[in-house]
Amino acid sequence: MGVKEERIALSRDLIEYMGGEANIAAAAHCYTRLRLTANDPSKIDEDAIQKREGVLGLVKRNGQYQIVVGPEATDLYHEFVQLGDFESAGGIVDERAAAEDAERGVEDAKAAEHAAPGRRGWVTVVLDFIGGTFSPVIPVLIAGGLTGAVLTVLTNFFHVSDTSGTYQVFYAVNQAAFYFLPVFIGFSAARKLNVDGYLGAFLGTVLLYETINGAEGLTFAGVPVAQVTYNTTVFPIILGALFMSVVYRFFARVLPGALRAVFLPLVTMLVTVPVTLLVLGPAGSVVGGWLATGVTAIYNAAPPLAVLIIGATTPFLVFFGMNNALYPVVFALLASVGGDPLVMAGMLAANVSVGAACLAVGLRSREAKTKSVAISAGVTGLLGITEPGVYGVLFPLRRPLIAAVIGGGAGGLLAGVLGTTQYVIASPSFASLPAYIPADGSMSNFYGAIGVAVFSVVVAFTAAWLLGTGEKESTKQAE
Repeated sequence: MGVKEERIALSRDLIEYMGGEANIAAAAHCYTRLRLTANDPSKIDEDAIQKREGVLGLVKRNGQYQIVVGPEATDLYHEFVQLGDFESAGGIVDERAAAEDAERGVEDAKAAEHAAPGRRGWVTVVLDFIGGTFSPVIPVLIAGGLTGAVLTVLTNFFHVSDTSGTYQVFYAVNQAAFYFLPVFIGFSAARKLNVDGYLGAFLGTVLLYETINGAEGLTFAGVPVAQVTYNTTVFPIILGALFMSVVYRFFARVLPGALRAVFLPLVTMLVTVPVTLLVLGPAGSVVGGWLATGVTAIYNAAPPLAVLIIGATTPFLVFFGMNNALYPVVFALLASVGGDPLVMAGMLAANVSVGAACLAVGLRSREAKTKSVAISAGVTGLLGITEPGVYGVLFPLRRPLIAAVIGGGAGGLLAGVLGTTQYVIASPSFASLPAYIPADGSMSNFYGAIGVAVFSVVVAFTAAWLLGTGEKESTKQAE
């Protein structure tokens, strides 16, 4: 059976295990997961999904079933949607029903994850929202961020002039990714909140418009509007999108069906934009400043310990789908100090450690399936995509997880001692090491990043080799 036929067969089985085509309300995907929303969770055969060959894990978050399949998730999604009539995730057919479904989804997720009421449950929901908002935008961040690294290499090592056309084209790619980030975040956040994504993008463009972005002396209805540079912060658009979802759903309920198509977008924007400019935008800017100050203070108090914690705990963040929730911290650091010596530095050690632990399992294992999955996950882990390793190797076998934590912690400790800093957004890995070259072209930080990555790999691989694969224990526990 060819690769395409295998994907089709897997798609058909997943539709069956999800309770059939009629039970799948929406389908989406990210780098490594097929994300499905079900109409009736009771019809889903979760055990069959998790045991199906080709599935590395199943994660349930806020009413969504995230089926981990690895880097081929995009190709699988394209085959999957050809087999059924599914709504794209975030699309709205009936606003009232969508609002009710969203509310039920949060409650279902809390019950499913046994989240305690109150603060703990709300924290989980907030982190899931932030992570789910940033996850679809990651390709833009990686492409834009690494283009900045390419520019650094071109100017410092190939003597390309910053006035040349080549430089200007690549510079536009780099700058557009981050200048227009509120547009991308607005679209993604709105879809995550089950609101028309284009209205979220519209709100982002309003914030970036030349008479709004960084404007001095602006007033609305006689009330002064605070000066905020919206292209350097993500919190205002996140808060604006959250408020927009409330406004959108309110008017979706009260407007007659005949008027909704025309007046729902209009009244949503007429209410959302002034409130965002007067209250939420300034508040978000302040929150971003506080976050940067707080995180910088924690890092400055004990850099090695702070980065060690990130390096050791990243596999758990990935497992619970919370790793992308740290992007606001990264943006706050980039805006405040021009680089990230904490989150990305720790994740560099963690990611390559996951890859190294998986490779050790693949080389030691005598099981053909384990060997295949582990080696594949090891390669992708070294390149910054760790979900296949986390779900397919580390957590099922446990011992490799201990090795990855040891390697990530040790590498994070070294990164903290060296002050290793990532200067552009990119998934930390061997493939993104040029992101550690500063704009002035000095190489000490880059060499330090190489040292951190290699040290992490050696420690994690050695620990995994000495600890063993853990296959026998895993089999006994499964029985």
